[in-house]
Amino acid sequence: MASIIVAPIVAILLTFALWESPYATYQYITRNQPVPFSHEHHVGRLGIDCRYCHTGVEQAAFAGLPSTHTCMTCHSQIWNTAAVLQPVRDSLAQHQPLHWIRVNRVPDFVYFDHSIHVAKGIGCTTCHGAIGAMPLTYRAEPLTMGWCLTCHRHPEQFVRPQSEVFNPEWTPPPDQDRQGPTLVRQYLIKTEGLTDCSRCHR
Repeated sequence: MASIIVAPIVAILLTFALWESPYATYQYITRNQPVPFSHEHHVGRLGIDCRYCHTGVEQAAFAGLPSTHTCMTCHSQIWNTAAVLQPVRDSLAQHQPLHWIRVNRVPDFVYFDHSIHVAKGIGCTTCHGAIGAMPLTYRAEPLTMGWCLTCHRHPEQFVRPQSEVFNPEWTPPPDQDRQGPTLVRQYLIKTEGLTDCSRCHR
């Protein structure tokens, strides 16, 4: 008799555990890309600003992916015969964009706008993890609704000064509990509406 009661409960718990696991969220998984682009090299070592490649991040919902011309700005001069960059040269010659595989994406029924998060002091690494240390890009966070709601419920724990939004090495200061609420007021973040369903589901 007890097994009849316990079995459905265990099944439900296992379903929720699977739904939140990297198996379902694709967290920590690298994707096969047309070119094995290294953020560790370009961002971590060379110090290239996120906005150089992701040009729409401050004005649009989608941060944007770099065009072949952006890549060739440098690679027409350096590593211009490297075999690994042949797809980039082919893309330029054939006037066909590279088909990058999106790593960090939310379901189609979720509305996410990069520009408002950047404007309100949410840094790249908050969602994308230590991107400047990734030889190959992977999803560092689960990007589930529960994960997003943690920030929407307590933005003071995550906001940073505007000057640090694109700093891949920024970490919260020891007095974030004091600075955070001040920044929330400064950014005019209205916390009472941040968890409304219509905020993200439109």
